[in-house]
Amino acid sequence: MKQQRIAIIGAGTAGLSAATLLGRQGHNVTIIERAKSLTTVGAGILLQPSGIGALRELGCLEHMQQYGHRIDALYGWIKSGRAIMQVEYAHLNSDQELFGLGAHRAALCHVLDTALSAVPHQRWFGCEVSAIEQSTHEAIVMFVRDGQIHREAFDAVLVANGSASQLRPQSLVRYDRQYPWGAMWLIRPLTDDLASLNKPHLQQRYDSSSVMLGALPTGYVPGDAETRMLSMFWSLPVSEMSHWQTESFDLQGWKYRVTNLWPELSPLINNIKSQSELLPATYRDVIMSRWGTGRIGVIGDAAHAMSPQLGQGANMALLDASAIAQSVATNDNWESVWEQFHASRSGSIRFYQIMSRLLTPMFQSNIVGAGFLRDMALPIAHMVPWLRRQMAETVAGGKQKWI
Repeated sequence: MKQQRIAIIGAGTAGLSAATLLGRQGHNVTIIERAKSLTTVGAGILLQPSGIGALRELGCLEHMQQYGHRIDALYGWIKSGRAIMQVEYAHLNSDQELFGLGAHRAALCHVLDTALSAVPHQRWFGCEVSAIEQSTHEAIVMFVRDGQIHREAFDAVLVANGSASQLRPQSLVRYDRQYPWGAMWLIRPLTDDLASLNKPHLQQRYDSSSVMLGALPTGYVPGDAETRMLSMFWSLPVSEMSHWQTESFDLQGWKYRVTNLWPELSPLINNIKSQSELLPATYRDVIMSRWGTGRIGVIGDAAHAMSPQLGQGANMALLDASAIAQSVATNDNWESVWEQFHASRSGSIRFYQIMSRLLTPMFQSNIVGAGFLRDMALPIAHMVPWLRRQMAETVAGGKQKWI
């Protein structure tokens, strides 16, 4: 496609990655971001082998490895100590060395921003986009900056401003709701007294389907190359989150529940002085019939937000960016771009949306019997080589269809 003027709304994983790849193709790219500066908050993330491959394509993998903590497996135990989740990337029997990376979102943002900085582009920060209009020949972004209303025309617009986006073409949205369960998360230094967690593993503990506790080594944050970090999360219903900030919250009771379920976390938990040290995270479930129409496309969480149970958010954002760049490079009009993008990404997106919806209640719900079913089924699946490989492929982010 000849040089296009492309606006990308949102400077997150999908937006920064897409801007870099499209900028390298010679397009005139403008990042439009609501925040006044590129600051990233959030819990640790797990970059799966699918995301690792996308980072390699971006030329960012070596840089990302300087910050991330290598992950080779995901393990989960129930309260009795019996292992029910045993997923290892080695189960894929690949000729390539496959691994994941536990990382802080700020580290991924820094790495992607560094790559983008080497590409000509524009950044409009502190801009609140209110609407996008389109005609046959252009898409117009309306936004407010410094109290002034602006209208700017582009050849195309990519919406990449996260799961709560209000800019998705509503005609394409089938479903959009908040998940009833979220998590409280905490990031702290991975100190010597937490040695059992300084492994290449994502580890989780469960008690029925209503209690889930996880710990992920997340490597280093930009600006501190000496301190390894650990991300911890505690699952709970969204309806209970407001109680965390009240004086009546029983912090000592919660600490007892955590350390009783996972004694090795005691050095971390005992140092928590206030429940406000844990921050809330909520999630959405967004289903779209398509991810592009006319001159407007949607990528990342804005396109297909889902439960974090399978840990695919950042990975799918990276894959979206790669796919949209390939589509733009090989087509001469935007409708053809969306057609190719849809063909490339629909299998994977639909598979993970369905799997997320099926699996999440087994780990985050009050459904009677859901935890029992999980505790019986997962160990059996691990014993069957074909099912064990399917589980690993699902977690690794490479699944395109059921079989």
